[in-house]
Amino acid sequence: MDRFLLIIDEISTWVGKTAGWCILVLTFSTSYEVFMRYLFLAPTEWAFDVSYILYGTLFMLAGAYTLSRNGHVRGDFMYRAWQPRTQARWDLVLYLLFFFPGMLAFIYSGWGFAKLSWLMNERSAASPNGPIVWPFKWLIPITGVLMVMQGVVETIRCWQCIKTGEWPKRLHDVEELDKIILKEAEEGKYAVVKELEELGQRKGAI
Repeated sequence: MDRFLLIIDEISTWVGKTAGWCILVLTFSTSYEVFMRYLFLAPTEWAFDVSYILYGTLFMLAGAYTLSRNGHVRGDFMYRAWQPRTQARWDLVLYLLFFFPGMLAFIYSGWGFAKLSWLMNERSAASPNGPIVWPFKWLIPITGVLMVMQGVVETIRCWQCIKTGEWPKRLHDVEELDKIILKEAEEGKYAVVKELEELGQRKGAI
């Protein structure tokens, strides 16, 4: 079972990290547009379309990857104080009541949007070039499927945690230093708290 969970995690990771290359292309295209617009007074006709298409692609395809890392924003001022079993019970209820119905509706609606866009050979109305946009509309149902797959994995993790009292292992990436320091501080490593206070004093935050 753990191997199955990690396989889905790996699929979500591969898709998310592949989509991450959109950042590089977006950076270069935006820089080129700024360079041409302000230095040569020759703005491009395609920069706006490229920016929102690439950003939308990145945003959509990174969703399942973020979920696999438990990285979505939550108001956890109460959640993080709960025991793992309590966390898992609430997560399970919320997945069943909100996540899966929402994602299934997302797939259903997205399929209709994408199919209609394809039949119309839809093009962008935001620029004179009018590039085709229907291939990107198919990212809506694809993203929904990826999210449902990862959601199944997360509900299994919730069930395992309810039974064992501990969260199962998941894949991890490099974390920001501030996040690591706060986590260690919560675990009672007071030397880290002192270092954090000293760092804040040096920055003028305390």
